[in-house]
Amino acid sequence: MEQLTHYDIENNQKQFPITIVCDAIRTPENIGMCFRISESFGVEKIYFHEISPSTENRIVKKTARNTVNQIKHASYSDFDALINQLKTEGNTIIGIEITDKSIDIQDFNFKNYEKIVLLLGSERNGIENIDLVDKTVAIPMFGRNSSMNVIHSLAITLYEVTNQLTLNKK
Repeated sequence: MEQLTHYDIENNQKQFPITIVCDAIRTPENIGMCFRISESFGVEKIYFHEISPSTENRIVKKTARNTVNQIKHASYSDFDALINQLKTEGNTIIGIEITDKSIDIQDFNFKNYEKIVLLLGSERNGIENIDLVDKTVAIPMFGRNSSMNVIHSLAITLYEVTNQLTLNKK
């Protein structure tokens, strides 16, 4: 067995109708990792709240590597206005959040939606206005803790979404 390098691998590059909205995420490492994970899974665009660390932040740049230049992104100031605009554009807003209505991600049929917005809550308070969300999904957990890092949740969810969308096209 031989370990491969980045130069040995040629990915089957795809872009999916997925947008990420980060609801006031404040940790620079999380912003940087959001870029890396989103680029890896073919996300179209990322929105960050204006109070989040910017792409000029040293830690964001270091963590994101060059993916800041490879994926569309913008900032917003009014959460409700952004979500309503995305809904008007035909997106389904899916919160990655533990609620009394959350569906386990493996049981949620992402193929039923043409354009998906995955909404990530802030590290401290979760999703700002849960009433604007169309659906919520949760990741089944088996330890004592009931939550995980927001970007780990994003990675697991993007894996499930893109897996379902890729299988749908075969």
